[in-house]
Amino acid sequence: MTVENAATIDAVGTDKQTGEVRLTIIDHLPWDTEHLRLLQDKINVYLGFIESGEIYVSYPIAKGRPLVIDVFTRFRPTVEAERFLRQAERAAMNYGASLRQGPSVGGYAEDSA
Repeated sequence: MTVENAATIDAVGTDKQTGEVRLTIIDHLPWDTEHLRLLQDKINVYLGFIESGEIYVSYPIAKGRPLVIDVFTRFRPTVEAERFLRQAERAAMNYGASLRQGPSVGGYAEDSA
């Protein structure tokens, strides 16, 4: 699953150290306007998953635990993308979750060149 498949949750798991329930978005696209729209759609699906309570049906261990949406990106966010991500962080708080962005497992693509 990736950011391009907005209809699905990419991954859900529990951080054993913090107890947080982590909902992961895997994002491999370079930053452009279409990418921001795709990411917004994907985040909205995740927020709907939380708001509807479906997360607690699909992942009962989430009850009573902090919820975190992790956005792992292959490319370092642009200024416009950082602005968007700050807005998304504020939106997530309205749903009782937090949103964090960081590099994919191998780091940002630009850093490996």
